[in-house]
Amino acid sequence: MQGIKHLIECHCTLPQYRKREEVVYHKFVVFSIIDDSDTVLEKIAQCNNCGVLHRVFDICKSDVMVGNEESKASVLSTEDMKFMLPSAVSDVLTSYDADLATWELCLFVVEKRKFDTSIVLSREEDQESGTVKGKIMRITENGTVKLETFVTDIYVGGNQ
Repeated sequence: MQGIKHLIECHCTLPQYRKREEVVYHKFVVFSIIDDSDTVLEKIAQCNNCGVLHRVFDICKSDVMVGNEESKASVLSTEDMKFMLPSAVSDVLTSYDADLATWELCLFVVEKRKFDTSIVLSREEDQESGTVKGKIMRITENGTVKLETFVTDIYVGGNQ
């Protein structure tokens, strides 16, 4: 069993793209679980722009669920997960203003004991130097956290 963060496309548009001739739909990050038979476990996700619910059934694939906008019963919130995670993990996620998918990833790591997982908290690309730098968190078995910085090259095209 593994977890993955991926994008889902909604039918809404961010305000800065509304006047464009070519429609640019909003995409948002969700966290999904893939079982041992490589099947994505179906879940409900809520658009962070318009609030509409999506039935996520595969990586980057969803159906809009009409009529359940702003439903608090269908999805776990960050507030819900604060009670389910060790306080050190919740504190770090809160201080980095982590998105819902990152909270879900942390909950998956704790529940499934996937303590070798690196959780990206921040990431910045520097085109001039050709690097990506950022900070990751690792959750230990006893619920404490380790924060680490990273720097890596940006790979553009070709075989790496």
